[in-house]
Amino acid sequence: MNGTGRVNIRPGLRVSIVLKTDQQSGKLTEGIVKDILTKSPIHPHGIKVRLEDGQVGRVKEIKV
Repeated sequence: MNGTGRVNIRPGLRVSIVLKTDQQSGKLTEGIVKDILTKSPIHPHGIKVRLEDGQVGRVKEIKV
């Protein structure tokens, strides 16, 4: 599942995000969602979240 819809993302989910510094390479970072930072219901590049370890990035995939 991709991370472009806010309705699919909630705190506690395991996700893969791309950090701002990794946008060129596309390197993914995995973690647990702490906060959802994007207010709009959809974002084409992924919903921006803060992970439990404090890293911020856009969700590229939701782990099931």
